[in-house]
Amino acid sequence: MPNTVNYAEVWQPELLPILIQETMCSPFITNNVRWLSARTFHFTSMSTSGFKNHNRTGGWNKGEFKQSDHPFTVEHDRDIQFLVDKADVDESNQTASIQNIAHTFTQTQSAPEKDALFFSKVADTAKKLEGYHSETAASEYNKTNVFGKLKGFLSAGKLRRYKAKGALVMYVTSAIMDALEQSVDFERKIEVMRVADGGEGIETRITEIDGVPVMEVIDDEVFYDSFNWEPENGGFEPTKSTAHKINVLIASPLTTKLVPKISSIYYFAPGAHTEGDGYLYQERELSDVFTFPNGKDGKVDSVYVDTDTATVS
Repeated sequence: MPNTVNYAEVWQPELLPILIQETMCSPFITNNVRWLSARTFHFTSMSTSGFKNHNRTGGWNKGEFKQSDHPFTVEHDRDIQFLVDKADVDESNQTASIQNIAHTFTQTQSAPEKDALFFSKVADTAKKLEGYHSETAASEYNKTNVFGKLKGFLSAGKLRRYKAKGALVMYVTSAIMDALEQSVDFERKIEVMRVADGGEGIETRITEIDGVPVMEVIDDEVFYDSFNWEPENGGFEPTKSTAHKINVLIASPLTTKLVPKISSIYYFAPGAHTEGDGYLYQERELSDVFTFPNGKDGKVDSVYVDTDTATVS
């Protein structure tokens, strides 16, 4: 199917603003990984036994230590290319330019896919852990119970450890944020804020519960626990019949990381490639999301997810 180009008669030099929420997972993105020429990196955890009573007649109690290797393999490998014919660039008064295509692709495809990958991988990890996941019908959340439910999630398992360090982030749906704003138990102000991280930003409604930032996920098409990464027209979509909408997701930037291995962008002018008489744009991203075990007993205890009871039809 040929690309659709807007052949302009009256040219507006700027594209219409793309009104979508910016990348939500930016606090979790890291480049601090040593790859050693492979796509698998290793995380080592260690645990030790504790003190025992000292015997004053002599001798020392023997302790034990355990060191475990945890391999992590990057598997989310994606690419795309766009060819813009020279005539299309000229006849659309530059609107069909590589710059505009790259800008639109990044905002509408690349950035949302990072969020979808992040949310679904963290949710999948939490669902495998006893005591770190739950299911609640979305309709059950209301202004009288929402604060108590969120407080309960933050108290699950060992999450208090991370909460005490100020190292948890909670994501919620717009409906839950609305209920929280009206909560009779919740008196602090909810504001629209911009949270910067490494030059990137998140603009959304944000509040705090017990020192934990609570962020609203407005563009909820990324907020599911399972995705099909190969729909017919590219991109991603919730896995039909099995995916659940996420109500609440909690993670710690200390232990959950979106790890990019390859982020390649190539631009070729006409005549510098063999794909056709035009400008060629190619992009590839190889990345993945991992939640590391803690350093004490080698267990994962820093994530939580609450999903809707209904599946995607």
